[in-house]
Amino acid sequence: MTASIEIIPAGRLPRLDDRPLEKRIGLVILATDHTTEADFRRMVASDRIGVYVGRIHYANPVTPENLLEMQPSLTQGAGLILPDEALDVVMYSCTSASVVIGDGKIEAAIHAAKPGACVVTPTAAAVRALKVLGARQISVLTPYTIETSRPMADYFTRLGFAIDRFTCLGLSDDREMARIALDEIAAFARQALAPQSDALFISCTAVRAAQVAARIEAETGKPVVTSNLATAWACLRLCGDDQARPELGQLMTRPYGEG
Repeated sequence: MTASIEIIPAGRLPRLDDRPLEKRIGLVILATDHTTEADFRRMVASDRIGVYVGRIHYANPVTPENLLEMQPSLTQGAGLILPDEALDVVMYSCTSASVVIGDGKIEAAIHAAKPGACVVTPTAAAVRALKVLGARQISVLTPYTIETSRPMADYFTRLGFAIDRFTCLGLSDDREMARIALDEIAAFARQALAPQSDALFISCTAVRAAQVAARIEAETGKPVVTSNLATAWACLRLCGDDQARPELGQLMTRPYGEG
């Protein structure tokens, strides 16, 4: 039965804004990721900045070989985020894969789908963050095995950092990495930080370390950079958000241009 209600045309089309939100950040994240979306919702998303997520296939365990297998999916993953529309920033959310694939290859793969976007990787963001904080001697904490940690040690050494202490937790499933208790992250961080280091880097976008970075800084007196804190900071600054947020850690008080 058809309703007898008269439907009245408005007589004109509505005026459209250029965009629903002023800035667009695309996240290319692993199918198994529990942490990146929550961290970006907490630290990055706002009425001005939209965060849009595309997931790509990934299967555990975390090994250099499995990490490399994500490389062919990067272009398609980025292209599925708001297809045919421009993004301001695209962030690939896997630290250990950024090491084994390489920042340059990731940037090229994403630019094949989103040629105008700034590309952020956790490794490149962490390097810039550590430089902004004046850190040249660092300690590193990872949730990975020794096999997966080794290329990361080589990466930071190759870029001129002196590694005073490198600690790994021996996990090979990123879903378990996401479940490491916050108190445990803080406890392992205190243990991993060598006294002579300028800063501590806690690797892995799956680990909820950004939630306790400021707490670890208060307990140790040293700056702390985590994968998701570094990428969130980089994405915000690239979108023109320079607001200081000391409650998230020292890094979030620094502009992007000091590196």
